[in-house]
Amino acid sequence: MSTLTRRQLVGLLLLTLMWGLNWPIMKVSLRELTPLHFRAATMMGGALLLAVYFRARDVRMLPQGAREWRDVVVLGAPNILGWHGLSIIGVAHLPAGRAAILGFTMPVWAVLLSVLFYRERFTARLAVAVGAVLAGITLLLWSELGHLAGSPAGIAWMQAAAFCWALGTIWMRRAHLTLPAEALVVWMMVLSAVAIQALALLLEPAQRWQFSAPVWASLVWSVLINYGAAQVIWFALARALPSSTSAMSIMAVPMVGVLSSPLIVGEWPSWQDLAAMACVVVAIGAVLLRRD
Repeated sequence: MSTLTRRQLVGLLLLTLMWGLNWPIMKVSLRELTPLHFRAATMMGGALLLAVYFRARDVRMLPQGAREWRDVVVLGAPNILGWHGLSIIGVAHLPAGRAAILGFTMPVWAVLLSVLFYRERFTARLAVAVGAVLAGITLLLWSELGHLAGSPAGIAWMQAAAFCWALGTIWMRRAHLTLPAEALVVWMMVLSAVAIQALALLLEPAQRWQFSAPVWASLVWSVLINYGAAQVIWFALARALPSSTSAMSIMAVPMVGVLSSPLIVGEWPSWQDLAAMACVVVAIGAVLLRRD
């Protein structure tokens, strides 16, 4: 593993904290917003913020030709619309930490999909990862079924979201892009926000836009931090980080989500949550951490 500079280390720590804290902060927003209205509003706000920032840095923002627009639509469907749309429904049904654990099973499903459809080799490490993920999901499903107010459907929503993210990640890695990645993300967010807003108008009750101070603060966080600053930091680090360092960051996100939930929304993890978190961390490490 190459040595990180102090600036990269600070950026990585900030990014991990931002992504982890975002899970319980979303629960604050959902106290007074419906899931799809929340997602559409914050995603569009973040997309506009990123568009202004990247344009000021002379990034070409407008897709040119049918191929670049096709990339926006095809890659945006699983990466943004599927992941963000399905995951917010999962968050609405589950404790924040539990949703984070399930969402970050994505790396294992991405590797498994590569084996099933792209002829990558099934290794012992992948077998360990799949077994660990299934053990974690079983623990959480057992916990949900054991509570009168449990929501097993929330687990299904989060796994569908993780599957979409995994599929989108594979497609993104194999795509031959001509549109700058920054512009691609902005347009994927814009089109997905429009689609989610249309679904919100069809499926959810009319949303009132009068909120308490904590909910306004959570909305500002979602726009400025989750969809704004975190994306900027990620783009700055993505090309420079060693793959093993990226993996360690991904493993830390659900830990931050679980451990911060009691402080932010008063959701204390059960022993099943902690055990499932350990299973998912083992699984991510098995598929992403490489021997030197």
